[in-house]
Amino acid sequence: MSTSSDETTPETPADTADQAPADTGEEVIGAGATAANTTEKDPDAWVTGDEDMTGAQRSYLDTLAREAGETLPATLTKAEASQHIDRLQSKTGRGEG
Repeated sequence: MSTSSDETTPETPADTADQAPADTGEEVIGAGATAANTTEKDPDAWVTGDEDMTGAQRSYLDTLAREAGETLPATLTKAEASQHIDRLQSKTGRGEG
């Protein structure tokens, strides 16, 4: 079986896995992203941060607060709940690594 010289083998993702992305000016995520390229925002800057916390936040915050021996108001906003979650994760050791 012979192959002609004009046959090309398409690049597979494995072929490009270790290559840096071409600088096309497009935003990227993953290993080629810069630290400033994050979707994590300060909760105070959230557009919906002043809305009531979500059910998932309330449930997780309840668990964390019980573990930490703290009592929190049930009327927190999304942003406030997020800040308490971050603080209580550090206090209880949850969310690490």
